Amino acid sequence: MRVLLLEDEYMLRVSITEFLEDLGFEVIGFSNGERAYEAIYETHFDLYLLDVNVPGKDGFELLRTLRKEGNKTPAIFLTSMVNVANLEEGYKSGCCDYIRKPFDLTELQFRIIHALKSYYHHGENQIDFGQGLIYDTENFTLSFKGANIGLSKTEKEILGVLLKHVNQIVSVEMFQDEIWGEYVDPANIRVQINNLRKKLPVEIIQNRRGLGYIIER
Repeated sequence: MRVLLLEDEYMLRVSITEFLEDLGFEVIGFSNGERAYEAIYETHFDLYLLDVNVPGKDGFELLRTLRKEGNKTPAIFLTSMVNVANLEEGYKSGCCDYIRKPFDLTELQFRIIHALKSYYHHGENQIDFGQGLIYDTENFTLSFKGANIGLSKTEKEILGVLLKHVNQIVSVEMFQDEIWGEYVDPANIRVQINNLRKKLPVEIIQNRRGLGYIIER
């Protein structure tokens, strides 16, 4: 999962980045709203964490612009603003959550998990594929009959992309964009996907020849 972090307070940006990276997220940080806006059209992100009072486009303006352009990626505001008018403006801008500074990083973790689960997995705590195969949407882990299936970081990301686009064909180009963010030899991507499929005791990933891969539910 790739997170865009817009925060102009350097030490807070570093603390959040290190905390989320320890949880397995990829974090790309910005201190300027204009630069963050440009990056969104260069790189795929799964979540936006947006401070409000930053140079360039402020967080409210940035998210309003994205929503008008049809971008629905979940967003959480991080702000020291405390009055109801600010809270109302934040939600009207299109955020899914709003956390007031100062905050505990563990609280941020819970809010991120809730936002991702609500947006990508319709609020489900677990995805049951049948025959004992379960995906935990809070911990991003896969188990079979209660035993954890060990997946590499890339394999977890591949599974995550497929589950975000459940019932939709995911092309090799989409994997390239959402996981690597740069050109990767398609043959190498197919090898990674096949390695993941071999680890799964239930055949949930289907190959649509010439098109891509899909998980159907």
